[in-house]
Amino acid sequence: MWVLNHSFGCRARPGAQGFARLPGRAALLLAGTLAAASCQPPAESARAAATTYMTPVTLAVPVIEPRVAVLPPPGPDPVPVPDIHPEIVLAALEPEAEEADTAGPAAGAGEAGAQPAEAAPEETPVGPDSFEMLGGQVAPGTFARLTWTPTETFTGNTIPSAVLVAHGTAPGPTLCLTAAVHGDELNGIETVRRVLHEVDPERLAGTLVGVPIVNLQGFHRNSRYLPDRRDLNRFFPGNPTGSAASRIAYSLFNQVIRHCSWLVDLHTGSFHRTNLPQLRADLNDDQVVELTEGFGSTVILHSDGADGTLRGAATAAGIPAVTLEAGMPMQVQEEAVNHSVKGIFTLLDTLEMYDKRSLWGNPEPIYYQSRWVRADHGGILAGEVRLGRRVNPGDVLGTVIDPISNEQNVITSPYRGRVIGMALDQFVMPGYATYHIGIEAEVAEAKASPAEEDVDHANEDYEGALEEGD
Repeated sequence: MWVLNHSFGCRARPGAQGFARLPGRAALLLAGTLAAASCQPPAESARAAATTYMTPVTLAVPVIEPRVAVLPPPGPDPVPVPDIHPEIVLAALEPEAEEADTAGPAAGAGEAGAQPAEAAPEETPVGPDSFEMLGGQVAPGTFARLTWTPTETFTGNTIPSAVLVAHGTAPGPTLCLTAAVHGDELNGIETVRRVLHEVDPERLAGTLVGVPIVNLQGFHRNSRYLPDRRDLNRFFPGNPTGSAASRIAYSLFNQVIRHCSWLVDLHTGSFHRTNLPQLRADLNDDQVVELTEGFGSTVILHSDGADGTLRGAATAAGIPAVTLEAGMPMQVQEEAVNHSVKGIFTLLDTLEMYDKRSLWGNPEPIYYQSRWVRADHGGILAGEVRLGRRVNPGDVLGTVIDPISNEQNVITSPYRGRVIGMALDQFVMPGYATYHIGIEAEVAEAKASPAEEDVDHANEDYEGALEEGD
């Protein structure tokens, strides 16, 4: 290897293989430098060395190009996809469609791009339409309050009365409930309120209509009658050109009642009397009999219905109707209302309108005959029996006591049967109807002698009610 000494001389160091110890490129550079020096004298060597070593040496540096790989973020685990084996079902064409397809190319050879026939729409189940009455519409599954305006007052003002409607989501009949045809009978008003507001229209089939207060003028006056002293329940189906009572009856019957499939008219006793919960019905009408069978544990009294009653007019018009009597006037009696509400819900279940049946009480008898037992003396009536009690001939029903002489006159039952109505303890006059007895008798015998009409409707002249022909 050649090296420079401190005197700028040069000498050869044994071991020429020393260049081999240097890296290839460095050995070549050093050898070139020494060759340029040519081992010159010290001065020249020094100058040459100085010149040589002061010249910068440029080394080739390889260019390094970094490669940056951007990797996507790890994705979710692959979702296994099940093997799908589609099944293709070829539906047979109807004969008409096949003929149309066959004749299509020939018939449409001269036409460009014939349009394919549209598929027939699928049939969907038909639900109930909106219920229309009194100029309003009630959508399926909803509850609404409509307004019936029957007449005007003495001052010419109209008196609207509420009509409550629950319209179901499934087709079915229309059951109507009316109350307070006599303005002082309050149990029916509360019964209608509870039934209509407890029913869920989403679960109802058909329509439930309730008129809580028919005789609004009598209700405002705490009176059974209209302001002209007429009993509204003697003027149905009414007359549009008759008396005020006839016009109100006509309006209710044609605007509300004619929409009904079935009718339940709610009443109580009158003139300080009370009634055991009972149905009044014409049992000669098969549809009416069907209606009575849906009430559960309720006494049934057969009666044709006096002329002019709402029940009689509805049945004559082909709308099966019953009267539901319960309790006394001028009070809201919880026991009477509860019985009526349970009976109506049992009826709704029987008619397959609403799923809510109440299993309550024992089966009650049907009475084809009834009679009122009247007082023969005036004085203070003191009752000895309660509603629903079974009696035999000779049983004491009550006593009338003279307030001056203290004379006592006993009232006894001439019949075998059950007390289904009675007067409250009060002052009575001779002839006053005190106890109503449902008479037990064979069906054939009973039908031959129909029941006596309830004093609530029979004694029109008791408080001076006016008679009218229409």
